[in-house]
Amino acid sequence: MTERLSHLDSAGQARMVDVSGKNVTARSARATGRVLLSATAVAALREGRMPKGDALAVARIAGIQGAKRTPDLVPLCHPIGLHSVTVDLEVQDDGVRIVAATRTADRTGVEMEALTAVAVAALALIDMVKAIDPAAVISDVRVEEKIGGKTGRWARP
Repeated sequence: MTERLSHLDSAGQARMVDVSGKNVTARSARATGRVLLSATAVAALREGRMPKGDALAVARIAGIQGAKRTPDLVPLCHPIGLHSVTVDLEVQDDGVRIVAATRTADRTGVEMEALTAVAVAALALIDMVKAIDPAAVISDVRVEEKIGGKTGRWARP
């Protein structure tokens, strides 16, 4: 490989990238994912009759907390100051759609925080519905858009 990989040192060992020379800029990211559920679980969510309580509220808070803990979970992520995290959950006919948006003014982006928010929200939702639907599936966790930094704006085509 002729191009040097940013997360490898000269000996080929994984390392955290030095971002101290980068400018502090406003950065944001949006990620989405889905939890596929049975019709019974969807009905229970819509009717507010989940055995463990308000599954959507728990998942929302878990997603926000997950975003804040990203560098504890993903080894080479930089700890950054998150200035905003939103996690929205929408019950659909086949499950729940999760959308997380993250914002910062820092030296590196917030894509991993948005992805972590979606993944943790999905895990918490499964924990809340597993008594009704032990076959729930997390699906399609992905970055939809990022704004800021050297590359500017990127959006999923």
